[in-house]
Order: sequence, then structure tokens, then C-alpha cells
Amino acid sequence: MAKEKKPVHKVQMTEGKREIIRQLFQEYDIESATDIQDALKDLLGGTIKEMMEVEMDDHLGYEKSERSDSDDYRNGYKSKRVTSSYGALEIDVPQDRKSTFEPKVVKKRQKDISDVDQKIISMYAKGMTTRQISETIIRKLAAYVILGINTEGKKDVLTINIGDNESSKYWLSVLNELKNRGVKNILVLCADGLSGMKEAISAAFPKTEYQRCIVHMVRNTLKYVPDKDRKAFATDLKTIYHATDEKKALAALDKVTEKWTPKYPNSMKRWKDNWDCVSPIFKFSDTVRKVIYTTNAIESLNSTYRKLNRQRSVFPSDTALLKALYLATFEATKKWTTTIRNWAQVYGELCIMYEGRLPE
Repeated sequence: MAKEKKPVHKVQMTEGKREIIRQLFQEYDIESATDIQDALKDLLGGTIKEMMEVEMDDHLGYEKSERSDSDDYRNGYKSKRVTSSYGALEIDVPQDRKSTFEPKVVKKRQKDISDVDQKIISMYAKGMTTRQISETIIRKLAAYVILGINTEGKKDVLTINIGDNESSKYWLSVLNELKNRGVKNILVLCADGLSGMKEAISAAFPKTEYQRCIVHMVRNTLKYVPDKDRKAFATDLKTIYHATDEKKALAALDKVTEKWTPKYPNSMKRWKDNWDCVSPIFKFSDTVRKVIYTTNAIESLNSTYRKLNRQRSVFPSDTALLKALYLATFEATKKWTTTIRNWAQVYGELCIMYEGRLPE
């Protein structure tokens, strides 16, 4: 039996390929096919290293040449051997002191990069920067989860949305979708500082109070505070959001700002800038406040999503990611069968605060 002939690869020259060839001859001493392969490996390794440097900048929150008060910082490099379309090569992976950096372009324990190496070389030849290449190869998406508490005091996930941007227009479409699905009334919407959310909630649900998430306010304040001061700073922040009323909270805010601003100049700026969205919580009792700013349920969901992300961090489409998140949510919420603690007291207070908006 005659052996089946393998198809012959026909070289098709493009402007991008010509540019790669020109750059190789300018930068390297090319005399043989082996020299070309070695040059491509060197170019690939250098580009990947620069891409991971960009990722490290994003991870730490500051660039290599900048100074920061963060207690996490760059901690040299670790050599890693990977296989590419051009053969095996060594790449230098940046390290951080806390060992929390998770590179995306070449993941931990990934040994084969042949699925992306030619894309990287091609984009490099087109004049794209390492940051542009990173953003093209690694499309980062956010999953926005809206968790609600109904009139019976039970938690429920109302929607999950996949997006890569935040704007009032985007959030208005999300909130309008909830209205179209039957959500008639929202008393308090508690969220992180999502861009455009405040304007969107005013348009979709004009009577709803927008409350900035206290837990995220505290986390963002302490994000770049070193370990040596974090505990004391956190204790001082409690005097603000544990105050019995807004007047005492403002007095505590001034005191904390005066104490810590000389050492951390911008640490308290977000509290003053967003006070109108922080202050609504002070009119409620401690019991209601805990319902508003306790994040146990959402943190439990986030833990489920992080586990999913560790198991599979790349999805072929937005739909595939959304399906995986919905399945994970379905499993995580099976245990949500009981009502919120002290719900009768909470409901009674809300009925008084928002007279006529809840069924008696």
C-alpha cells in the first residue's frame, strides 16, 4: 500500500512576515536556518518577559521605576523552561515577595506555549507594544453578580453579567433588565465604587438609596498600607463606620484623617469624596447595618468562582464562561434555605424607614 503523502506547506509572504525578517536581519547575525530559529526564540523569550513585567505592574499597582508604600514588591526572577514552536527556551519569570503573582501569558506549571508564540511574534512585528500584546492575547473579563434579599429575608442571585467595562449606560441596561424581569422595588443598593452605578440607579430606581460597600472601602484604604500599620489603621477606621450617628462618624473621620494623612497622603480621600454614599448607613440600627454591609454570602460566592477560575481560567466564549458561572452559582446557593438572622426586627425597621414601600 502506498503511503499517503503529507501536504506540502506553501509559504505565503505577508507584510507582517517581511517585517519580522527585516527586524531579524537588523538585530541578529543570520547565516543559517538554525540562526533564524535561535533569533526567533530569543525575540519570543524577551517579549514574553516584558509582557510578564507589565502583568507584574498591574499586580502590584505600580511600575518598576516607581516608589510605593506597599509591603509587596518585586523579588527577582525565576528561570523557567518552556517548549515553543521554535524549540525549547528559557524565560525569566518575575517574582514578588509574597509569591501571589499569577502570570497569565505563561501560567504557573504551563510548559507548552506553542499555541500563542506565533501570535506574539506576529503582533510584535506589527509594532504593537508589550502591553497591547498582553491585552490582545489575554482578554480579561469581569463577572458582575447582583445578590438580593427579598421580603421574606431570603438571599437570591438575581443576575450574573459578563463585561469588560463599566459605565452608567452599562449599569442602566443591567438594572432595566431586572425591572423587565419583575423587580419592582429596591430599598438600598450596596455596591463597590463601580463607575456609573450611582447615576444608573438614580435613573432606573429613583427612590433607591445607593450605599457604598463599607468592607470594600476599608480594603481599598488599607491596600497599600504596610503590615506594621495596617492593624492600627483598621482599628481607627472602625470608629467611623461603627459610630452611632452621622455626626459622630464625621468627627471620627476628621480625627482618622488628621492622624494618618501625613504618613499616607491619599488614604482617606475616598471617604471624603464619597461621603454622600457612605453616610446612609448611619440612620439604621446595628441589626440592619449588619445586613447591609455583611459580605459573607457574596464572599462565599466569590470563593466558589475563584475555585472555578483555578480549575479552568480560559473559556472559548463569553457564553461558555457565563454557563460555568451559573452552574457554580446553582450549586453554591442550594444551601440558602434559611432567612436572615433577626429578619422580623430588620423588616419592621425597614417598613418604618421606607413607609408604604413594603407589604405590611
